[in-house]
Amino acid sequence: MDAVFRALADPARRKLLDRLRHRNGQTLTELCRGAPMTRQAVTKHLNLLKKADLVIPLWLGRSKLHYLNPTPLCQVATGWFEPFEQVRIKALIDLRRAIDQNRPA
Repeated sequence: MDAVFRALADPARRKLLDRLRHRNGQTLTELCRGAPMTRQAVTKHLNLLKKADLVIPLWLGRSKLHYLNPTPLCQVATGWFEPFEQVRIKALIDLRRAIDQNRPA
């Protein structure tokens, strides 16, 4: 989970993930096109995303395509954010009970 949070901490990496979300299976050249960074920087960011298992590279002939892997994001959502969601739901239930108890009959 730490690797996913580290990967998501950088806006440039989030932008690369967004580009793959909109059009999955892009080459390095395609990902570099229009990016405000060098090819080396894109490669560095892709390597970090691969280490976090957020991007999966697949060779198709002589082309290396990069695909978004949403599984780690889902694991973070269920493992990290879901417990906070339960706290929020409990707070709303408690608020509703307090309002109902203080409502005039």
